[in-house]
Amino acid sequence: MTCKPKAIFLDMDGTILNHQNKVSIHTKEIIDDLRNQGIFVFVATGRAVDEIEELVPEGFRVDGFITSNGMAGYVGKEVVFKHSLSLELVEIIIEKARENKVYYELFPYGTSRVTLKQDKQYVEDEIRDPKPDSVGINEWLSRKQAIKEEIDWKDSIEANEFSKFYFFARTKEHINSWKHELDALKQEIDFTTSISSDHNVEVMVANVNKATGIKQMLQHFDLSEDETMAIGDSDNDLPMLQFVGYAVAMKNAQDRVKEIVHDVTEFTCDEDGVYHYLKSKFKL
Repeated sequence: MTCKPKAIFLDMDGTILNHQNKVSIHTKEIIDDLRNQGIFVFVATGRAVDEIEELVPEGFRVDGFITSNGMAGYVGKEVVFKHSLSLELVEIIIEKARENKVYYELFPYGTSRVTLKQDKQYVEDEIRDPKPDSVGINEWLSRKQAIKEEIDWKDSIEANEFSKFYFFARTKEHINSWKHELDALKQEIDFTTSISSDHNVEVMVANVNKATGIKQMLQHFDLSEDETMAIGDSDNDLPMLQFVGYAVAMKNAQDRVKEIVHDVTEFTCDEDGVYHYLKSKFKL
């Protein structure tokens, strides 16, 4: 890097989150150090905003959050931007997910994620033990936690603003078949899909992704994209990594992600890779 960036965007899963779904105290401390130097630090995640607090250490602070793969942006309590899936699309997709017996979580703004009660049996069956070898432990633990404590099982959809859909399948064949169904539906109703593992897919508003979220956040702070760095690891990070001035992939990133970046961390997300990379790069 020829110059120090003015803003850094950090993915969560597989990046600042380890495979036990926790952000280390070292990562918190390096973010604090960067912000004390006047560098803006943001989180850009596929997770919804209400998922974040339980994953980070006490006192964790950043300048803003881009959540649900670019669907919403927050600076403190302020909503900088927000997009919503239409109720029509939500109802169509739930019906198709039921036909295909696909695990789903719908994320309304301001309330708990929702799955309809009539789908509970097949949804729970998708996370029956034992864990398939190809499913990452972090994703498996998140689904177990969602089923146990976080999903609000409803008789009907009551909200009217939604940040995203998350879909999961215990086999790659099942989720790939569902992706084909979604691709066919896109011919009728425009929306965006994004994946962060071989076993999931998410649905957002058309033409929304982490890069569009970053662009809106930069405008809010009057910052240039040339003065930005981003660190990520998976397919849903590709738009972000292609947009920023300097892109970094985690050591544990997929090869197709590593191929399009400027640099790769020396350590994985389980080895505090972001902490070590930023400490070395900024000589902190």
